[in-house]
Amino acid sequence: MPTTRPRHFVTETDDLAAALDDAARRWPDLSRSQLLVRLALDGHRAAIQSQEERRRRRLEAIRTHSGALTGAYGPDYLTHLREEWPP
Repeated sequence: MPTTRPRHFVTETDDLAAALDDAARRWPDLSRSQLLVRLALDGHRAAIQSQEERRRRRLEAIRTHSGALTGAYGPDYLTHLREEWPP
């Protein structure tokens, strides 16, 4: 079918064949090329979900520990520290 979109050619390695065989059991009505597209899109969704979950956990950690050191350093702390440095 004519298209202006890029085409991708992939060699079916043993690992890819096994993944496609597993996918064929899940979606028996799809061709192997359709399964490949399905796996690529599902993998992309999984990667995005993982990235969002990691971001959520990091933000939660920031919220949990935010302000934990409030008051640990007094006024003019840096000024006093720098006074200890040699000229």
